[in-house]
Amino acid sequence: MVEKEEEELLNKIINSDKTSFKKIFYNYHDSLFRFVFYKINDEDIAKDITQETFFRVWKMRSKLESKKSFFSLIAKISSNICYDYFRHNEVRNRHEGEIIKIIEPDNNNPEKEFLAASLENQINQIVNKYLPDKCKEIFILSRIEKLSNPDIALKLDISIRTVENQIYRAIKTLKKHLKNYL
Repeated sequence: MVEKEEEELLNKIINSDKTSFKKIFYNYHDSLFRFVFYKINDEDIAKDITQETFFRVWKMRSKLESKKSFFSLIAKISSNICYDYFRHNEVRNRHEGEIIKIIEPDNNNPEKEFLAASLENQINQIVNKYLPDKCKEIFILSRIEKLSNPDIALKLDISIRTVENQIYRAIKTLKKHLKNYL
């Protein structure tokens, strides 16, 4: 895209012109997707990050600087989102081993069976009392119905990142309220 044409489009976007935004979106979408995919190496995540980048541009449109390179801007935004994604993944992987697993009841040990039932009951109460509806729905689909994060995202028409964030939120809430069991 010619610099002058880009500058004109950005000036129109600053004034909330959706047609200009659509044009610049189509002009840069594929390039940005390839840029993000190179960093992430996951097509679904790269699509989400690309979409999130353009969403953020639209939200901050009044602060755009039409004289600066648009690709530099979206590359910087998407790089920050990639960084957040990697940081989030690192935290999730670190805590994945700490996820509470319900003890299989041992028919020969009534005490273990009672503790397992008590823990399961406590988890159910926390899930129903403290988790927001969307978070609760995602947690149940993940941990009870054993659906994968991409399957949950597809079923609920949300991003995989949203699914991951909600599961993390649910686990954090459970850990907070199950201190006696940890």
